[in-house]
Amino acid sequence: MREGKGPRVNAVHRGLQILELLAEQKKGWSTSDISRRLKIPKSTTSYLLHTLLARGYLRREDNGNYRLSMKMLALGSQTLHNVEARDVALPILRRLVAETHITGHLAVLEGAEAIYIERVPSPGFIQIDTWVGRRMPLHSTSSGKALLAFLPDEQAEGLLRTAGLPRSTPKTIMSFPRLKQELKKVRETGFALDNEENTVGVRCVAAPIFDRHQRVAAALSLTGPVQQITDDQLPKIAEKVREAARQMTLALGGSLPDILYQPHLGQAL
Repeated sequence: MREGKGPRVNAVHRGLQILELLAEQKKGWSTSDISRRLKIPKSTTSYLLHTLLARGYLRREDNGNYRLSMKMLALGSQTLHNVEARDVALPILRRLVAETHITGHLAVLEGAEAIYIERVPSPGFIQIDTWVGRRMPLHSTSSGKALLAFLPDEQAEGLLRTAGLPRSTPKTIMSFPRLKQELKKVRETGFALDNEENTVGVRCVAAPIFDRHQRVAAALSLTGPVQQITDDQLPKIAEKVREAARQMTLALGGSLPDILYQPHLGQAL
C-alpha cells in the first residue's frame, strides 16, 4: 500500500489504512491479520479497531474477524447521491438563473448546518459573495428553513437545540415558537424566505427537493439584494423557485408531498 508524502496524523492515517484494507476483503480480517499486513503494532491495531467499532464503522463477526459496517455503505451512498443531485439539478438551476438574473444555489444538510454544494452566479452586474462549501445556519437562511421544515419534528428540534438561534441581523428569528410558525408556513406554501435575516440587504428564496421516499434531500435557492428581490417580484420569484425544485425532484426520481401542490401562491405572501 503506497503512502503519500507530507505531514499526517498517524492515528487517522492508520485508521484509514484499516478501512481500505477491510474494503478489499469480503470475509474480513482478524486483529492479527490486520496488524501483520499493515505492519502496525498489535496493541495499536486493537485500539483502532475498537474505536472504529464503537463509532459504528465496523462490525465484528463471531469468528473475531472485522468487516465494514452498513454505515460505510450509507456514507458512500450519500456521497453518490449528492454528486448525482448536482449533475441532474445543475441544468435546471442554470435555466432558473438565466431567467431571473439572480444567483442560484443548491444546499444540503450537513450536521446542524446547511452547506452549498453548487452555485450559479447571476449573469448581470449584481453579484453575491457566496461560494461552494459555504456553511450556513439553518434558522436564518431560506435553504436552512426549507431543509428543516420537512424533517421529522424531533430531528429538526434536535438540530436547532444543538446549533441554537444566534442573531445574524436585527431580523433574525431568535424564538423557537416563532421559528416553528415560520416552518409551518414553509410546509404550507412550499417555499422558504430569508428576509434579511442572515445578511442585511440580502433576500433569499428557497424550496425543498425530495427523494423517492418524500424525504427532503436538498434545497434550491435564489439569493439577491432587496433591490432585486422586491416585494412586488417576490411572489413570481418564489413560484419560479418552487417550480424549479419540483422539476429537480422529478428529475431525480423523487416524489413531492401533496401539500406542495398549492394554488394561488401569491396569496400566501
